Amino acid sequence: MDLPLIARVARCCKPMIISTGLASLAEMGEALETARANGAAGVVLLHCVSSYPAPIEEANVRTVPDLAARFGVVTGLSDHTPGTAASVAAVALGAAVIEKHFTLARGDGGPDAAFSLEPAEFTALVADCKAAWQALGSATYDELGSERAAAGHRRSLYVSADVKAGGVLTKANIRSVRPGYGLAPKHLGEVLGRRASRDLRFGEPLDWSMLA
Repeated sequence: MDLPLIARVARCCKPMIISTGLASLAEMGEALETARANGAAGVVLLHCVSSYPAPIEEANVRTVPDLAARFGVVTGLSDHTPGTAASVAAVALGAAVIEKHFTLARGDGGPDAAFSLEPAEFTALVADCKAAWQALGSATYDELGSERAAAGHRRSLYVSADVKAGGVLTKANIRSVRPGYGLAPKHLGEVLGRRASRDLRFGEPLDWSMLA
């Protein structure tokens, strides 16, 4: 890496983006140390495969979070693969910056044409990266607001045949079906063999008050 150039840019005291293409880990560390020592207001390291175009199977975007862990910096991807898959995958792994070549038309030719994005593709890249970032969310196992309307898709215990008050609940008159407004299916073993506290009608969702 060109450490004198990095030092010169760092002395502008602005945030810096440094691509790591062809650099060893030791060289990356030297570049980061040089930038910080000369006043850079933060540094972003971009994982970069210096092949033009870079094969998608060599993108190795898992390097993006590894760089962040090793050096304690914001990381991203300098993407030379065709298409947008590597960039979107990198965002899903924590990339905060994506660098991608742009062309008005690949048909115009040029050394970068094969892996550059046309305007509509670049628009799609931005939208997909934003969506990937939003999709990360947080690790949660709680019911989400959007899931509440889907409660009916769960199974629960329902009366599947009329039962007179005092009648025994059996597999012939209690079934696990949709929607999910009755007792959870896990309670089937507790329910079978109990007696009905009142007349039960076919199609009623079962609840504890219906058991004697």
